[in-house]
Amino acid sequence: MTIASRQPSEMGRLLFEIKKVIVGQDYLLERMLVALLARGHLLVEGVPGLAKTLAVKTVADAIQGEFKRIQFTPDLVPADLVGTRIYDQKSGEFRTSLGPVFTNLLLADEINRAPAKVQSALLEVMQERQVTIGRESHRVPDPFLVMATQNPIETEGTYALPEAQVDRFMIKVLIGYPSEMDEFVVVERMTAPREPVSPVLTTARLVELQRDVDRVFADPVLMEYAVRVSTATRRPKDYGLDELAKYITYGASPRASINLILTARALALLRGRTYVLVGDVVDMVPDVLRHRLVLSYEALSDGVTADQIVTRVVERIPRPAQPLERHVRAGA
Repeated sequence: MTIASRQPSEMGRLLFEIKKVIVGQDYLLERMLVALLARGHLLVEGVPGLAKTLAVKTVADAIQGEFKRIQFTPDLVPADLVGTRIYDQKSGEFRTSLGPVFTNLLLADEINRAPAKVQSALLEVMQERQVTIGRESHRVPDPFLVMATQNPIETEGTYALPEAQVDRFMIKVLIGYPSEMDEFVVVERMTAPREPVSPVLTTARLVELQRDVDRVFADPVLMEYAVRVSTATRRPKDYGLDELAKYITYGASPRASINLILTARALALLRGRTYVLVGDVVDMVPDVLRHRLVLSYEALSDGVTADQIVTRVVERIPRPAQPLERHVRAGA
């Protein structure tokens, strides 16, 4: 059985189980699966009541891995996340007590409610998949993914995420209110006994799927396109985007180019292909770039958003010619 033939059935069953609970968030669910397959961390932003936390918890229930949740609050300290050294009076020695980050799927709920020093405690584990406590480094389990939620409308008791940490998130998803019909189904489902979610994947199988993503073929032409899109946010004048230069203080880092290809590979696999098309890359551009742009005060005063800038960049940068399917299959 080929990679492409077995992906839709497994991912379809996973989505079926998740949709027993979650209604009308197809875009969010697809991006969650992309993050899982691409080994990337996911940041979800939306107003209260949109099932952000429930969606992450449901995904965890459908995967037979360890799941832990951290409710971020202003009084949280770094040791509450990564762990600390504790003196054992019986043995007269210090022992290491590992924190909740040692899990497969970590839900960082309302991550912007904790101060910067706590948020920065996640930097090492998100990038290196390890935590240093004292003089010792401890590896977290494989797979390891951080899915964080944040509320965009409250300012009291919240802290802006450090740019270095925001860059560690592979994708950022914005979700809005459901349609009237979807909300009716939500009310109907949430006021009735909930149907349990059956586990679909094991962590070992998820690791295998992640390795399958690594074998998805991405033409160098698409990699060049990803680099041009990212570079255009750093040097907009070089790409004929002079009108955007005043709105961007810092553009997307090279991580954006890397993550565009990684997420496009995962998306291609979800769509039943072993090769990446230009549409896969284009579809992932907003989610990969929006949180990596540092906008100027002029952008704030003129009401210009990161999404508007990203849209303009995508419109300006010419898309590469679609690679021939035969050529792509040969490369795969």
